[in-house]
Amino acid sequence: MQLTKHGHSCVRIDDGDRTLVLDPGAFSDLDPALDGADAVLITHEHVDHVNPERLRAAAAADPRLRIWAPAGVAASLADLGEQVVAVGAGESFDAAGFPVRTFGGQHALIHPLIPIVANVGYLIGNGVYHPGDSFVVPPAAVTTLLFPAVAPWSKMAEVIDFVIAVRAPQALPIHDAIVNDLYGMVMRNNVAPIVEKFGVTLGGFGQPVTV
Repeated sequence: MQLTKHGHSCVRIDDGDRTLVLDPGAFSDLDPALDGADAVLITHEHVDHVNPERLRAAAAADPRLRIWAPAGVAASLADLGEQVVAVGAGESFDAAGFPVRTFGGQHALIHPLIPIVANVGYLIGNGVYHPGDSFVVPPAAVTTLLFPAVAPWSKMAEVIDFVIAVRAPQALPIHDAIVNDLYGMVMRNNVAPIVEKFGVTLGGFGQPVTV
């Protein structure tokens, strides 16, 4: 499988003639991400993870496209009919030939006065895990972790502990559109040396990654 990041938390997975896209949101480069996609997985309803109008356009252009999302997101796309499937934590299904398992259930706490929304993490194929906006550690083997590098709901200590807890051999940063390139240096200088002691290699998305 080839992983290509298209900005922020949007990752496209290509495997032969099948393509799956995760979290094509407003901070992402959606034209190349959604081009020819067979399936889309949405972790939660925030605009940096889902762009309803672009999904509608993609679904109209290809009636075979299927979208899996938490119930609230699925309900907002109900006009797409059977092209949208509501999904929660603890489920297994096939998306365009990719086996998928779901974990979590809710978004990480931002602040007690900000409502918590549903969030579904996805484990794809042989172990690519996209947690959305959460630090939920799946009780399953993960080979490539897509970890939220920086967010209003996290601090670096939590990011490090999450990467260590999952113990995937490879960890790739997502959820980073809200910071500049200097943060990449901070990650390399502070996060990488620690997680490497636990057998985790911190990578990046300068080029497509094969897993």
